Parts: sequence; C-alpha cells; structure tokens
Amino acid sequence: MENLLTSEMIRKSLAIIIPLAIFLTVLLAGCLLRTYLFSRLSRWAAKTGSRMGEAIISAAKSPSFVLCIMLGAYVALEFSNLPRTMVEKANKGLSILAVVAVTMAAANILCAFTRMRAERIESVLPITSLSDHIIRIVVYGVGALIILNSLGISIAPILATLGVGGLAVALALKDTLSNFFAGFHIIVNRQIRVGDYLKLGSGEEGYISDISWRTTSIRTLAGNFVLIPNANLTEMIVTNYTLLDKDMAVRVGMGVHYDSDLEKVERVVCEVAEEVMREVPGGVPDFAPLIRYHTFGDSSIDFTVVMRGKEFTDQYLVKHEFIKRVHERFAKEGIVIPYPIRALNFEQEKNGRPGRNTETGQ
Repeated sequence: MENLLTSEMIRKSLAIIIPLAIFLTVLLAGCLLRTYLFSRLSRWAAKTGSRMGEAIISAAKSPSFVLCIMLGAYVALEFSNLPRTMVEKANKGLSILAVVAVTMAAANILCAFTRMRAERIESVLPITSLSDHIIRIVVYGVGALIILNSLGISIAPILATLGVGGLAVALALKDTLSNFFAGFHIIVNRQIRVGDYLKLGSGEEGYISDISWRTTSIRTLAGNFVLIPNANLTEMIVTNYTLLDKDMAVRVGMGVHYDSDLEKVERVVCEVAEEVMREVPGGVPDFAPLIRYHTFGDSSIDFTVVMRGKEFTDQYLVKHEFIKRVHERFAKEGIVIPYPIRALNFEQEKNGRPGRNTETGQ
C-alpha cells in the first residue's frame, strides 16, 4: 500500500516537474537564441549604419521575449497530463498572447519607420506624440479585431453598441475630443510644426517641442514649458517665424549727429555689419547688410541697419556683437552718436511768441 502511495506521489510530482522543466529549458534556449540573433543583428546594423535595422531590433526586443515565454508554455502543455480541453483553452490564450506580441512589434516598427521617413521628406503627417498615438491606436485596433475573430466573437454587435454609446461619450468628452481633433488639424495643416518658433497673441513665445493629443508644448528661451490646449491654439493669432524660412531679418535702430557725413556713416556701418555677418555664429555670410535713413529726429538723424540671422534666436548675438563693434569703430572714425538734446530759446520767450500780443497775452 505504501509503495502504491509512493509511486502515485512520484507520478504526480513528475507530472508537474517534467512540464515545468520543459518550459524552463525551452525558455532558456529561446532566450539564448534571441540574445545571439540580436547581438549579430546589432553588429550588422552598426557596421552598415542602417537606422531601420536598429529601429527593428529595438522594436522587436520586448515582443520577442514574450514569444519565447509563449513557445515554452506551448511545448510544456504538449507534454503535460492536463485534460485536452484545458490544453486547447491554454493554446488559445497563447495564440492571443502571440497576436499581442506581434501587434506590439508592428506598432513600434511602423512608428520608427514613419519617424525616419518624416525626417527625410516633407511628409503629410509629421511625427509628434499625437501622430505616434494615432498609429498605435490603428495597429492595436487591428490586433484587437484579430483577437476577437480568433475567439469567435462577432464584431457587428460591438460596433452597434459603440455607435449607440458614441453620442453619450462624445458629449461627456467634448473638450477632450475638441483638443484631439484640433491637434490632428494642426499636424495635417502643417502651418505649425515641431521645431517652429512661435509668438502667440497672448504674449508667449518659444519653440514648439511637441503636439500631443490634448496640448501643444512650447519651450521658451528661458527653458520653461508652456502647455496650450490645442483648441485654444487654433483660435489664437499666431506669428510663425520659421514657417517659410528659418533665417530672418535682424534690424538695429541707430542715430548719428546732424553734422555727420552720411555717406561715410553708411560705408562704416555696412563694413562693420558685413564683418559681423562673416564672423559671428548665426550670421548669414552671403547677405549684404544695408542701412536706410528714415527720420530727422530731435537730436539725431535716425536710420535702421538690416542684417540677417540664420534663425530667430541668432538675432540676439548678432545685435550684441554689432553694437559693440560699431561703437568701437565710430569712436575711431570720429562719428558721434548724440545724447538727447532739447534747445530752449530764451530770447523768444522773453520777447513773446510769434503771433502773440505781449500786452494782452492773446
């Protein structure tokens, strides 16, 4: 009797230990093979400089581990003593897990591929976190439909239910959906892009760092982030400094004494501005600076110097260096930048203003 009990216990233990050992063996073998393959592929991608290869490797790492677990469980189930119905249900669960792993890998690869294509060409749908989420939603939606189909669940009643409840959901998430579709409109319209420098009608300005499903992130020159709801952004007056060309005019207002030789002033200022364009980072070397006199001021003849910077933030260094250098050059050339002056004619005040009767005061 004791021998029978002992043999029964051994049999039950083996029924658990053998499938578990098979699972761990297959999992270990799969992980080793996975490590070897990814190591070889990584070296190949580094050698050839293939960004797409690196993207595929990075996207497939996590899903491949899930597939190793699934393969180990599948083989272990085939050697187990579980009832056939349970094995079939477990296999169906493993097939669902495989679909999930493949869907994850496909979404990651598609996002990486689209991002690289967007960097090479002016694509219709530039990659931001919103467009990234849209791609993932579509891929995961297809994966979900495949899973439902494998489970034998009809999709038509689900779609009908979603249609009935869609109105209630839309009303409950009105603001969220408004920001979502406004963000999608911003991306597709391409008048505001990631990397553009904007100045908003509300006063904020900075670089667009991301357009998400709810907000647009603006990084100011001070390093702070301003989050603006997408719906509000579409209704604002926005100045985009980099929509057409990143380089922009850099204007500096100046004034010289009335006794100055204006031809000499123009020549000296243009020489200094050309030097700044050539030597200062952010200047446009092939641009020919110019000046335009425009006002007889109270104490000076005023003019504007026009230079050019490669992008919006370059104007600050260009102005900084130009003002230093033109001040030094003016001192050498004897060109005077006058202080504000107001002349008072005391004789006229003493004798009375023209057209005024000094006796009556009228």
